[in-house]
Amino acid sequence: MQVRLDKRSRILAEGGQAYPVDLTRDHTVPQIKAAYTGPDGELTLEPGEETDEVVTVGGRVVFVRNTGRLCFATIQDGFTETSNGERLQVMLSKAEIGEDSLKAWKADVDLGDFVWVQGRVVRSRRGELSVMASQWRMAAKALRPLPNLHTELSEESRVRRRYADLVVRQESRSMVRTRAAVTTAIRTSLHDDGFLEVETPTLQLVHGGAAARPFNTHLNAFDIDMSLRIALELYLKRAMVGGIDRVYEMGRVFRNEGIDSSHSAEFSMLEAYMSWGNQFTIAEVIKKIILAAADAVGIHQIETADGVIDLDGEWTWVKVYPGLSQALGEEVTLDTPVERLREIAAAHDVAVDPGFEAGKIVMELFGALVEPTLLQPTFVCDYPAIAQPLARPHRDDPRMVEAWDLIIGGMERGTGFSELVDPVIQRKVLTQQSLAAAAGDPEAMQLDEDFLEALEFGCPPMGGLGLGVDRLVMLFTNAGIRETILFPLLKPEQH
Repeated sequence: MQVRLDKRSRILAEGGQAYPVDLTRDHTVPQIKAAYTGPDGELTLEPGEETDEVVTVGGRVVFVRNTGRLCFATIQDGFTETSNGERLQVMLSKAEIGEDSLKAWKADVDLGDFVWVQGRVVRSRRGELSVMASQWRMAAKALRPLPNLHTELSEESRVRRRYADLVVRQESRSMVRTRAAVTTAIRTSLHDDGFLEVETPTLQLVHGGAAARPFNTHLNAFDIDMSLRIALELYLKRAMVGGIDRVYEMGRVFRNEGIDSSHSAEFSMLEAYMSWGNQFTIAEVIKKIILAAADAVGIHQIETADGVIDLDGEWTWVKVYPGLSQALGEEVTLDTPVERLREIAAAHDVAVDPGFEAGKIVMELFGALVEPTLLQPTFVCDYPAIAQPLARPHRDDPRMVEAWDLIIGGMERGTGFSELVDPVIQRKVLTQQSLAAAAGDPEAMQLDEDFLEALEFGCPPMGGLGLGVDRLVMLFTNAGIRETILFPLLKPEQH
């Protein structure tokens, strides 16, 4: 690094620029390659053939080989939606650029530097499409060296220094492009279905919309405590009260909980609500979204260690109690005593809190024994009421809720509801939640009078969904959540 700092100082001392502001280009690397590549994918120039076309390009130096009168370098272009950081050879000849310019190249340029080059398009004798430079300039001096391109970065290095990972690893660049394709497909699918995108507050006076522990903060201007949102739900429902027919938001939510290969403290969530709908109509919406994302990345069948997930196959429905009963070989119903459920949990080594009620134990059992076995897309429905405090009571039995979780590959990817729009029942539910919060439950929701007032204004029947964007990307890439998030939250390094 000191060598590079010295080079920077010398360039400036000699009247040069290490970071000039006046450099532009007229061609990208993909444009040059496309212009000289035929329909069959072969170059249209013969080895050693030269053209009169002068181009101006720029990029990061990822390979350099300096000899006496001729120097070679490979520059890497930035990556885009359609290209993955393509590379092009640059040739610098003493006969073309002069002795002084060639000498400066050898003295000043290191791996990782950005350089600007102008010259003719040629094909080298070894068959490489190249630019034969007539002039070059330093565009930005890199003060830290690139990682070794031939040595795999550790996972820790990849996520801590994602900028370096993006430069040297094609897979990292592909992940960013895949995620962009997925989020674009989500928005396009919802737009085509008549949904309106809005933005709602990240800082909230009352946290709600999910059972999760929030991050708390303080607003100095008003001298009040606030929290970062744990869900998008409550403000989107206010928008539905106001008359938006179909609404969605895709944004970051924050939960002060465990971090592992499928959970992050901050993650991207999609929530969407449609009037005159229910859990079944909104299930069709999430299926359409996921298939649109599959189209965007060109993946409908996903290889896993447990078998092939076929997104084009049947998306089945499984009810919680019958599904758990089948797995246990013993019938479990809403009337099964809590003592028996505790015995079943103990027999299957499923840890449950002594204070858990029957519905909560059933959810733990289902999550441990059934959910991991659901490889194909499956809507798990008819949960006990404790599962979703903001869902509508089930039309057949109010001890259950009209809600589903979408399980694909043994992991929850999304959730959906026939939304609770009765303000009297909603007040009762939130009051119970607030009492649980007051008793010390860090995941219980607080009583949100402003939200209840909005609901009392009148809200149409509606279906709502939540989709974990990171988990959808994980599905298509077989990667952990840290790989799908460009800059994940990490514990600080110990120095």
